[in-house]
Amino acid sequence: MKDTLDEYIEFHRKNSGTGKLFKFKFLDYKEGYLELEGEFNEFSLNPDGSVQGGMMTSMLDDVTCLLIIFETKGQIYPASTDLHSLHHRPLFKGRVRAKATLIRKGKNIASIKGELFDKEGRVATTLMHTAYLVQKPIK
Repeated sequence: MKDTLDEYIEFHRKNSGTGKLFKFKFLDYKEGYLELEGEFNEFSLNPDGSVQGGMMTSMLDDVTCLLIIFETKGQIYPASTDLHSLHHRPLFKGRVRAKATLIRKGKNIASIKGELFDKEGRVATTLMHTAYLVQKPIK
C-alpha cells in the first residue's frame, strides 16, 4: 500500500509545481483517510515569517486531491469547484502534518476535509473541498 501511494506522491512531485514545493512524505492511509507530512519553505512565507494562508490552502488542496486520485487508482482527477479554508493559528517554516478525510464521494462530486497541524499537534488550518470528478487517468 505505502509503495503504491509513494508512486502517486512521486508522480505529483515530478509533474506539479506544488509537488516540488511541499516535498510530501507518506505517513498513514486507510480507506477514506490520508496523512502526509509536508514542508513550507522560505517561498511560502509572509513578511512576518508566518506561512501565507494561500499556501496552506494549496497544500490541503493537493492532499485532498491525492486521496481521491489514490482511491480511484489514478482514474479520476478531482477538479476543484470550491475550496473553503479556515485558518485557526499561524504556521511557520518547516514540516507539518496534513490530513485528508473523505466526507462523501458520489458519481460526479466529492467532498473532502483537509487539516494542517502545527508542531504541537494543534489544528492550524481546515479546508472544506468540493471537487467535480473527472474521468482522466493520470498515469
